[in-house]
Amino acid sequence: MIFTETILKGAFVIEPEPVRDERGMFARTWCQKEVEAQGLDVTWVQNNISVSTRKGTLRGMHYQAAPHEEIKLVQCTMGAIYDVIVDLRPPSPTYCQHVGIVLSAENRRLLYIPTKFAHGYLTLQDHTEVFYHMSEFHTPGLARGFCWDDSAFHIEWPEAIIAMAEKDRSWPVFAPDRGTFHGR
Repeated sequence: MIFTETILKGAFVIEPEPVRDERGMFARTWCQKEVEAQGLDVTWVQNNISVSTRKGTLRGMHYQAAPHEEIKLVQCTMGAIYDVIVDLRPPSPTYCQHVGIVLSAENRRLLYIPTKFAHGYLTLQDHTEVFYHMSEFHTPGLARGFCWDDSAFHIEWPEAIIAMAEKDRSWPVFAPDRGTFHGR
């Protein structure tokens, strides 16, 4: 596995190292020893799958609040997504900055997302499937988010957004100077 840290400290793109032969390909997508060698320590407690039927479907921007903040490992297993993470750690030098990465069934990349990061993605193909490993159980009362077009973050989505849950449309906007959210 090849670990490449993004400009957001603690967030990694993980690329499997395929071994190919006449049968096809084999690659490891998770190895606790290799992860620990990067200074990361995670125990997964929940796996999730998301299927979007239409290109242009946006899901996000989400995170889970303390005391059940989540680490996520995200992989696109069918189709392609533009995956965006935002650093919400106030003491971080990259506070309120984001990174967008294409994850696809073809490139097989994974995105390791630390706690205190928001996460969302836009599907780039019809019939896209995303698989998540989660370090915490989902706690509905701690689900948080901010609006996909929040001017505090300046996220440029690469395609038109044609489908989104009402909940994602109505998340509050963020006030980075106060580290708080407020209504639109």
